[in-house]
Amino acid sequence: MYRGLIFSSALMLFLLVQTAAAAMTVRPDDGALQTIIDRVEPGAELVLEAGVYRGGIVIDKPLTLRGRPGAVIDAGGEGDVVRVTAADVRLEGLILRNSGFNLTEANAAVYGDRGANNIKIVNNRMENSAFGIWLWHLEGAVARDNDIVGRAEVRSQDRGDGLRLYNIDRSLFVGNTVRDTRDGVYIDTSREVEFRDNSFSDLRYGIHYMYSHHGRIVGNDSRRTRSGYALMMSNFLEVVGNTSVDDHNYGFLLNFVRNSTVAENRVERVTGWHGPAGREHGVTLGSEGKAIFIYNSQGNEIRDNVFAQSEIGIHLTAGSEQNRIYGNSFLHNQTQVRYVATREQEWSYNGRGNYWSDYLGWDLSGDGIGDTPYEPNDAVDRLLWKYPLAKVLMNSPAIQVLRWAQRQFPVFRPQGVRDSAPLMRMP
Repeated sequence: MYRGLIFSSALMLFLLVQTAAAAMTVRPDDGALQTIIDRVEPGAELVLEAGVYRGGIVIDKPLTLRGRPGAVIDAGGEGDVVRVTAADVRLEGLILRNSGFNLTEANAAVYGDRGANNIKIVNNRMENSAFGIWLWHLEGAVARDNDIVGRAEVRSQDRGDGLRLYNIDRSLFVGNTVRDTRDGVYIDTSREVEFRDNSFSDLRYGIHYMYSHHGRIVGNDSRRTRSGYALMMSNFLEVVGNTSVDDHNYGFLLNFVRNSTVAENRVERVTGWHGPAGREHGVTLGSEGKAIFIYNSQGNEIRDNVFAQSEIGIHLTAGSEQNRIYGNSFLHNQTQVRYVATREQEWSYNGRGNYWSDYLGWDLSGDGIGDTPYEPNDAVDRLLWKYPLAKVLMNSPAIQVLRWAQRQFPVFRPQGVRDSAPLMRMP
């Protein structure tokens, strides 16, 4: 037993010595960083001491590039700061700055080229670059705890995105902070990608999702963007536990989204965007802010969310049917529901509806469910949506008489949203 203990201790010491020997310390006066990278064997670890190293680095072999506090790689305003063309590369603890600013050439702080599978980008700061991280045609990427800062003085449409992803599979982006870029995330044509616990602020979109399926968007935070989460042309998404606070236009957009779950999210204080001259990105803006906007999206489950203090709580239109909408709390929105269609929509499921702060019904049975349905819209609402200038008549006797007639003679009431089991208490 004693000999075995000695042998185990000796083996552990040997392994520690070998691991330490594999890590090569590099200082700014040791010569060009690219030359050092070219000379080391695949699988090597380079530890950069504090100081500034010339950027434009290309890593074409498995390698770990780790920075001590104060280690900076500066591209001097040309090309990428670091371009990775090989699998199994790790970048950690670095300050990456001053890429070129050519969006067409996709200049980035970190550019992961085709085949850079299993790239790990951990605890770096990226600043003054066109794109923060650009990855395409690869799988197994992990970007964790990075701080990505764009250029606030540049118009947002002339900036790159914090995370730009194309044709990515089975990857994880967690704990990153992105601000003052164009979009926090732009993802296109990808599968099984997860965004978890990231923070986005002062952007166009927090997360901009296009043609990407089986993704997870969990626990992220969006603030002061021109739209929080724009989810488009994507299926089988899990969107859970995110927040949108003080965003514009909408907190969540579901545009051609199918068979997805949007649950346990919180949206507060969404207002219309009134950008320079009322236009931004070539789009006329200034319409109402929507906590959630559902456009031509079917088969989704929208439950247990809070949509609060926004100009419109939920706007649903353009063939958005067969969605389960229940367990949500609609709190003090100027307009709780805008439903632009003519078919009946039942917004309760298995005897459980939603909580409405303006519900005036009662609960004589004490079961927590209102005894009368909640029906948020009537013919007057439709008239005002079609002819917005008619809002000046809102308090006129004619409008009051029309609404009274609808209450007395329900046959005149148009089909629309009906919550047959409104909740008396906020979940």
